[in-house]
Amino acid sequence: MNSDQPLPREVKVIDTASLIRLEERACELSLNQRLDPAWVMANAAPDGAHYVWPALWNSLSHRPDMPRQLRCELLITLRAGDRVMSLLDVLPDDFTPLPRVTSRDDGMRVSELLDRAPSVREWLLREDGGSSDRLP
Repeated sequence: MNSDQPLPREVKVIDTASLIRLEERACELSLNQRLDPAWVMANAAPDGAHYVWPALWNSLSHRPDMPRQLRCELLITLRAGDRVMSLLDVLPDDFTPLPRVTSRDDGMRVSELLDRAPSVREWLLREDGGSSDRLP
């Protein structure tokens, strides 16, 4: 995928192993938006479906060798069934082969869930009674 193209307008659905791989890749590349893969491994539902939806193009001006990334909204299904929202920077070449949501209704449902889901930070603060000790 050429990063000069318009922003992709498709929702991708990924399993937990794929989510962890994307988070590990973002960490390896020191991309701006990512979660600690260990946190994802500990909290994401092992058999859960997670969704990534491009929100904007992101560039690292201080690293001109790094191609633009897709800054994606990320909907994570947690072990207890809750869903949380985060952001994840993904290289276009890593985004393109991911399986896409095939129906418009499913895409609309994911969009609604993203609008209502608390952020990872909000969820952790609620779970910990306001303590930020476990923030990833």
